Amino acid sequence: MANLLSRTLSRFRRDERGTALVEMAIIAPFMLFLSAGVFEFGNLIHDKLLMEAGLSDAARFGARCNSQLYTDAGLAAINCSDIATNIAVYGKAAVNVLIDKPRIAGWQKANVTVTIANGGSCHDAVVAGVVQYRSTTAQVCIVRAAGTFAYSGVGMLSIIDIGTITLSGFHEERLIRF
Repeated sequence: MANLLSRTLSRFRRDERGTALVEMAIIAPFMLFLSAGVFEFGNLIHDKLLMEAGLSDAARFGARCNSQLYTDAGLAAINCSDIATNIAVYGKAAVNVLIDKPRIAGWQKANVTVTIANGGSCHDAVVAGVVQYRSTTAQVCIVRAAGTFAYSGVGMLSIIDIGTITLSGFHEERLIRF
């Protein structure tokens, strides 16, 4: 009996049929897990870049928006912050929430703040004889668009027990108002 068992084990060690199947069965789960992780990370970076592009567009619009210009021209006054927020989230000034979709699914106007030239955003151009900002005026005001987005992913994060990731960003522009 021991002799038979020894011959069977020896023959089993020399036989190479099925080795590729065994190797594939060992490696495939790791490769699938790695591929899914790369896809998830790419999706997260894509959403972050879309959010930052929206915030940049909003700050750029806010820096050039002048509601006083509309009022002086006899037109209805506009809310520059609200329009800039629409631009950040939807990519356009006038939005119909029933039809228009945000840049990132689930991103809302409540997650974006556009601050246009409030008291805390204006800084002296020259402080104690040192030029802080190049400017023809004594003060330089800043427009800031900031936002957050709760990224829940496409499912890979829940497998490894990672919850929602909060993406955040901001963009600042000098107030120009022409």
